[in-house]
Amino acid sequence: MEQDPAPPARHVRVHQDRGHTVLEFHGEIDIAAAMEIIPYLDRVTGRPEARLVIDLSGVEFFDCSGLRLLYRARSRMLDNGGRLLLVCTHPLTLRVLRVTGLSRLLPPMPTLDAALEQPEAASGSV
Repeated sequence: MEQDPAPPARHVRVHQDRGHTVLEFHGEIDIAAAMEIIPYLDRVTGRPEARLVIDLSGVEFFDCSGLRLLYRARSRMLDNGGRLLLVCTHPLTLRVLRVTGLSRLLPPMPTLDAALEQPEAASGSV
């Protein structure tokens, strides 16, 4: 795994794994965290045919700001022909994803390994 040369951030860590860029979100994903994460998210999702995994396994709190980040990532990946996968196991976050219907667009995987082992055609993404 190779670390992206980005400055350290409190709520996001970016690294490469098996041909995918992984954005690991950490802590409480609220409006303040979202403002920190957006530049990282936009840099990755702006690349043509990018392969991205958003890993929410380190998230303790996830509000509508987090949902906007996921919708933004999905929209940008659709525009650029990319692949987006989601990792999430936190019961409350999973509930928010289900209630909003986002879990149908980005089916959450239980682990990073499970997401990275998904065949291209089976990705819940774009």
